Amino acid sequence: MTDSTHEEIQHELAKLRGRVDEMQLQLDSVRQRQYLPIPPFPDLSPSTAFMSYSTCNAGDILHPRYQQICDLLRHPFMWHRKMWEWVFIIHHLVASGLVKPGGRGLAFGVGIERLPSLFASMGAKIVATDTSAEHAQAAGWANTREHSANLQTLRYPELITDDLFASNVSYQVCDMNNIEPGLVDFDFNWSSCCFEHLGSIEAGLQFVVNAVEKTLRVGGIAVHTTEYNLSSNDQTVESGDTVIFRNRDILALVQRLRDRGHIVQPFVVAPNSHYWDFHIDAPPYAHNPHLKLLLWNHVATSAGIIVQRGR
Repeated sequence: MTDSTHEEIQHELAKLRGRVDEMQLQLDSVRQRQYLPIPPFPDLSPSTAFMSYSTCNAGDILHPRYQQICDLLRHPFMWHRKMWEWVFIIHHLVASGLVKPGGRGLAFGVGIERLPSLFASMGAKIVATDTSAEHAQAAGWANTREHSANLQTLRYPELITDDLFASNVSYQVCDMNNIEPGLVDFDFNWSSCCFEHLGSIEAGLQFVVNAVEKTLRVGGIAVHTTEYNLSSNDQTVESGDTVIFRNRDILALVQRLRDRGHIVQPFVVAPNSHYWDFHIDAPPYAHNPHLKLLLWNHVATSAGIIVQRGR
């Protein structure tokens, strides 16, 4: 056997081993999903507290209201922190009473979210924004369907008629580090896992302040979600394409906003009260369940902050 033939055989064997490993991961993922509870969950009543914590937790996902909002979005139920973020945003904005006919909403880093279509179907006028196509391509978001390039990528016919969508939703490019001066006097704004991508911890915190003070009217509500570090209040990723906010970073943001005259709901980390609160999804991610994940050697989850502009 020649050296080249031996190398070819070893190469093919390596490819086969890789394929076997991939199939095993897929099988493990299927087996795992088979044991995940699915709604309805008869042991929880609608009177149980919902979205009373600031971080993703199994208690919210087990709540009947979570399934109701999934149905409202026409989205399958998922044990996933991204789904929790959307439900968190919808719950708090709808509860504010500002998502209504004539209400004005602003979305940052919108991607291909269903939320603009949903809020527009309730009568609100939505301006959906995202980063430029060039930046999205460089960051890899265009290839993973995490970037909205135009208005039509946000239209979900199962949620809204074409005429109402055309009337109530508009789109424009926006740099979250340099918000357009014309984006003003909104009743509410939101972003879902975006402000961790602005280059640094400080850039993300300053965005939230700017989103409140530059774009909302007094009394308007901002709801923003992001990556949250459960592993440490010291060690984290502080700069780069994605940062992970520590408890001290979020609490500093809460205090900064309050010192500037705004009303911020308390930031409360959810306890681990259910089996799936202890599950950590590791690469390559199975994504269901995906409430917590291993991210650059840190255990992370999603967290949200709710702010009312006070002045």
